[in-house]
Amino acid sequence: MRAVVGLGNVGAEYAASRHNVGFWVVERLLSRAPWRRRLYPWGEVHHSPAGYLLRPSTYMNRSGEAVRGLLAELPLGPSDLLVVYDEADLPVGALRLRARGGPGTHRGMRSVLAALGTEDVPRLRVGIGRPPEGGDWVDHVLSPPPPEEAAALAAAADFAAELAWTFLTAGLPAALDRLSREGGRSPRII
Repeated sequence: MRAVVGLGNVGAEYAASRHNVGFWVVERLLSRAPWRRRLYPWGEVHHSPAGYLLRPSTYMNRSGEAVRGLLAELPLGPSDLLVVYDEADLPVGALRLRARGGPGTHRGMRSVLAALGTEDVPRLRVGIGRPPEGGDWVDHVLSPPPPEEAAALAAAADFAAELAWTFLTAGLPAALDRLSREGGRSPRII
């Protein structure tokens, strides 16, 4: 069994924000199977024969608490997870899938890696782009994308959900293979 962890912030005020791209991907996956939902103090877990989905309720910068809670409840290890999150260092709509690596500038992923004590955690980053020159980073990630970016981000979230489903049902090598074969469907693959 494997799990997809979508990073984001809970609450209606954040639902449409760029920082919640990980939650957007989980939302798309929820329509693919009959899921059973269970609530924990640290997050919302959905289970089906395909695997598990986690939407943390700890807010982005404490995502590691939720991931640690998930692994305490389930017979999974760090390599059985696919963490999906926004990435300001990638152009809008770009996708990057990796088996391991550091957190970069992403505080949510930094929390996850610190909680697990390893960088051997598969991750799928969805590019949200940088703020305009002199723009505020916090405002950028916590605001909805403008109309000219919204379609690219929605398409990227759709393809990210396809890759996450492949990860759940067939594993990371299959998801990497699908990305290399079908990458042209996404706005940008890096």
